[in-house]
Amino acid sequence: MVSKKTSAATFTVPGLSLEIGHLVAAMLQGRLHALNDLQLTLKHAHWNVAGRDFIGVHEKLDPQIELVRAMVDETAERIATMGVSPNGLTGAIVRERDWDDYSVGRASTTEHLAALDLVYDGVVSSHREAITATGEIDPITEDMLIGQTAKLELFQWFMRAHLESNTGELKRADTHTEKTAAAKAKKK
Repeated sequence: MVSKKTSAATFTVPGLSLEIGHLVAAMLQGRLHALNDLQLTLKHAHWNVAGRDFIGVHEKLDPQIELVRAMVDETAERIATMGVSPNGLTGAIVRERDWDDYSVGRASTTEHLAALDLVYDGVVSSHREAITATGEIDPITEDMLIGQTAKLELFQWFMRAHLESNTGELKRADTHTEKTAAAKAKKK
């Protein structure tokens, strides 16, 4: 089996050293994997959501999927701009990620939203880490990541509106896996 690897050119964007440009591209490759995984996870939830509020949640997921797909393209193009070949292949995602596959199959809207809320915690937190890491060395990439994070946080707020009690508690509070988040949300 032939292994596909990303290649790096002998150039990067003006104003950055080759080393810094390729370092930024490497950081963005992790974001690319996370965003590709997120859009697939959202589509999976879209196909597998059931029960009360089905149509509202089902239809709310598609625009978010399209938004995340646009982020995937934007991130891959930024990597290429840095002089590095972006890798969007599923094998690379699985091999290089530090998270497990989404663990909820056919389930209620509340269960999926609770599990997705946990997924968004991970994606938003790691995007914020990348913002911090790129802030000093590449404000253009930092700006792109800030814009993406704002959109991800907004959608997470939309999901949380379905999960929040009138006292401000999330139905999935104190959970650490999608399955436990879904199970806790189902009970309430």
